[in-house]
Amino acid sequence: EVAIKNGITLALIFEQVAEIRKTVQIPIILMGYYNQLLQYGVEQFVRKATEVGVDGLIIPDLPLGIYQQEYKALFEQHDLKMSFLITPQTTDERVLEIAKESTAFLYVVSSYAITGGKSQIEEYQTNYFKKINDLDIKTPKLIGFGISNAETFNKACEYAEGAIIGSAFIKALNGSENLKTSIANFLSSIR
Repeated sequence: EVAIKNGITLALIFEQVAEIRKTVQIPIILMGYYNQLLQYGVEQFVRKATEVGVDGLIIPDLPLGIYQQEYKALFEQHDLKMSFLITPQTTDERVLEIAKESTAFLYVVSSYAITGGKSQIEEYQTNYFKKINDLDIKTPKLIGFGISNAETFNKACEYAEGAIIGSAFIKALNGSENLKTSIANFLSSIR
């Protein structure tokens, strides 16, 4: 809602990525909904994303089967990486299939809760992380949802190659009068 209220569009995001890409070499991954791609036109979206320097996508509501049947070849042709999500409810067999199709990283949703809802990692979560590690998945894993502070970030990184912080970062920037300082302060509180 806030982004839309502030005038964000896919066209503006593409402009911003093109500008960022001039000085930033780290991977840029966009996260959004399948409907946004459909509205834009999937082929046009993929072409534009790669043209401006997007490296990968997270599309949580894109069904794996639809991706495999309709879009995988297109994404591979444009070297656009995909990250799919798994949850504590995902079966081991499905985890392995999803990990195989995740060409950027496997997004390990940490809990049953919504993003931004917790301030610590619980025992059932660490058991879940251990179970995923026991599957010996070669795809890099990043843990997200509920990662909000140094404690949860460090705990998640014990079981994965990294962690994703979303809601807590947005909250830290909310109302900031100096984004550069707010970002630096937030990052130093995590590291």
